Amino acid sequence: MDEGVKLLEAAGVRKRFGALVVLDGVDFAVGAGEGVGIVGPNGAGKTTLLNVLAGTYRPDGGRVLFRGEDVTSRAAARRCRLGIGRAHQVPRPFGGMTVFENVLVGAGAGGRRRGREKYRQAIDVLELCALGDLANRRAESLGLLHRKRLELARALATDPEVLLLDEIAGGLTEGEAAELVVTVGELRRRGIAIVWIEHIVHVLVQAIERLVCMDGGRVIADGDPDEVMRDATVVDAYLGSAAVR
Repeated sequence: MDEGVKLLEAAGVRKRFGALVVLDGVDFAVGAGEGVGIVGPNGAGKTTLLNVLAGTYRPDGGRVLFRGEDVTSRAAARRCRLGIGRAHQVPRPFGGMTVFENVLVGAGAGGRRRGREKYRQAIDVLELCALGDLANRRAESLGLLHRKRLELARALATDPEVLLLDEIAGGLTEGEAAELVVTVGELRRRGIAIVWIEHIVHVLVQAIERLVCMDGGRVIADGDPDEVMRDATVVDAYLGSAAVR
């Protein structure tokens, strides 16, 4: 990434829970329209990094910047309105509401749309996420694939410039995951920057051009996906030191 073009950045971010250090001086940045994947073993700090970027957690050290502005002290709702969207690993739609109503909440309360604009935004997002035919279904009646799509749609309805995705392909079949890759590709074509945590690496690399590997709360590799996955340090983190001897 061009060092001069940073949309969202973590600079020396640290986070601990009691005695457990989860993020240990993480430097990370994504440029406008860029697609970045984040991989690493369980407990590497990946989701915590997304939580810090989104404003769910306040870091114990370091800064978070959006378009060069320090937003470290900004709450998640404020960051959302600035243009930082977030989709969670476990979808939690609003029960008792339709799919359309769920997305409309994102467009109105979470986003920057008002009046008729929020309705147009909700309809556009439903079509983009292949949920148009299910708009009037109760959200709690959806299967896993469509719940994942709804989680993505609610985040997109906020009109983000950068979208943080946490294992949205988890639990899906190969075909369902491939459909999500197509959807993410369309988001990239619309100019939305993507930061995607995913354990299913062969799915992830179809949608991004840069791969970051974390281990022990630190970034241990960052660059071309093929080169990162061949890196001995990355192989060691996933498979143990015997794998690289």
